[in-house]
Amino acid sequence: MTPSELSRYARGELLSDLLLSNARIVNVFSGEILSGDIAVAGGLIVGLGKYPAKRVEDLGGRFVAPGFIDAHVHIESAMTCVPEFVRAVLPHGTTTIVADPHEIANVLGMAGIGYMLDSAKEQPVNVYFSLPSCVPATDMETAGASLTARDLKTLAGHERIVALGEMMNYPGVISADPDVLDKLAMMQALGKPLDGHGPGLSGFDLNAYLAAGIGSDHECAGLSEAREKLRNGMHIMIREGTGAKNLAALLPLVNEKNSRRMMWCTDDRHPHDLLDNGSIDDIVRQSIRAGLDPVIAIRMATINPAEYFGLNHLGAISPGRKADLVVFSDLINLNIETVYCGGRKAAENGVVLPNIISSYIGETPNTMHVDVSRVDFSIPAETDRIRVIEIVPDQLITREKITTAAIRDQAAVSDPARDILKIAVVERHKGTGNIGKGFVSGIGLKHGAIASSVAHDSHNIIVVGATDADMLTALKRVIEIKGGLVAACEGRIIEELALPVAGLMSNEPMPSVRSRISSLIDACRRLGSGLRDPFITLSFLALPVIPTLKITDKGLVNVEEFKLAPLFAGLPSSANQGRERQV
Repeated sequence: MTPSELSRYARGELLSDLLLSNARIVNVFSGEILSGDIAVAGGLIVGLGKYPAKRVEDLGGRFVAPGFIDAHVHIESAMTCVPEFVRAVLPHGTTTIVADPHEIANVLGMAGIGYMLDSAKEQPVNVYFSLPSCVPATDMETAGASLTARDLKTLAGHERIVALGEMMNYPGVISADPDVLDKLAMMQALGKPLDGHGPGLSGFDLNAYLAAGIGSDHECAGLSEAREKLRNGMHIMIREGTGAKNLAALLPLVNEKNSRRMMWCTDDRHPHDLLDNGSIDDIVRQSIRAGLDPVIAIRMATINPAEYFGLNHLGAISPGRKADLVVFSDLINLNIETVYCGGRKAAENGVVLPNIISSYIGETPNTMHVDVSRVDFSIPAETDRIRVIEIVPDQLITREKITTAAIRDQAAVSDPARDILKIAVVERHKGTGNIGKGFVSGIGLKHGAIASSVAHDSHNIIVVGATDADMLTALKRVIEIKGGLVAACEGRIIEELALPVAGLMSNEPMPSVRSRISSLIDACRRLGSGLRDPFITLSFLALPVIPTLKITDKGLVNVEEFKLAPLFAGLPSSANQGRERQV
């Protein structure tokens, strides 16, 4: 629509396409809820008031708010391709997402980002992207690609690239690593924000991180951390995902004075959460029920992220903005009833309307490059004391504990009776033969093994089990199905989910994926695990940028010191790095 046409519609000289009448409009600018009508033409809001229109829909006094925006999400974590992700979040009122394709970029590099951009074309939901800043996240793991500032520059100006993705390499920022600074400077020159990822950063280190231009953080786990970052100028993204839930801890920070510097994000949500609970609407609903003012909660889902990312055509119900709207009857329970995308009704009563979603899927190459005949999970005992990764329920952080190893035939083995299981990360991208080996507490398996090609951030194959034999059975099946999740016991496969798209995503509808995951979780419970979702917990044990102790294909990682750590206690840090890399 030309500016001249928009002006004529706004003056009421032309018939609008649609008039939504008798609405209670959530005004995110003034903080009011106002009774009125909304006129739409050419996909845009042309004005508020009694406009002449070709079609009138009486909303009967229901509430209308701007469509919700997810400020930071990894589509790949839903384990479905873009069209199915859109199909899942759209009925819940999410009309815009800012996705970080960091996961597929770590597998396929620039081709992976291109695949996601292509998949996002012509979708009813506005799918924007942040440009992955850390591929790989560290040099303590082997990824499928390595992206420099020069590589990223080819896409930095793309209209759907709205930010630099989460800068996990905070040591690189603080120490002024040249390539890291080049990435920051490149996006700053384009006027695009720089997303952060600095769990636990404080004091002088936080100051140095912010001085480089980092604008946001979604990794705050505690109130004091979030308050310090907010006071120092950061935008705080409050995350409520499947694996990390920070809403309850951070909600007391939000008030009328500071809420315009905060927004919601899901980061990583599995299919059962998306289908059963929702997306951003779930966070808005929870926060309102916990006592947050509804208009503040809606602001944090709309105008706040729109302004942060410079999406000034979104996030509010005002003339000239895109007519992305959500309709609901109850301001407290806030169950989305109708969703409009660009003025077109796109979903109603939880169902996406026909012919709304583009079905583009595309193809990706096989990414499983592992010589299984060379795989050996045995760990010769060097001392009788081992470092163990200790899981913290519902958090991405872990603890380190040192305990006595179970030794059998001069080798350290799993000890299910004490909930100490062997864990390994097998490199799958380049056929290096790297295997990082260690032990973990908190998975809870008494028998069998589970394996996954979803292992943040480099997405090598991670496997944990009570016996080496079952670990090998699970690993082999992941490779055979070109990536996925597998549960095995006594030499046979119990359940599986194939993820052939980069070893991360399925081409199947999300309900089918959810059903498979439910079966896998049930299998894990039969094997002894009490975790709500063992696979999402497992996937983050390979993430060497979130404290304290993690594991990659190169071995155990002491995240706080940002260096590889020996598995056996009492050995110097370099003593078994070579052994950890051996097959």
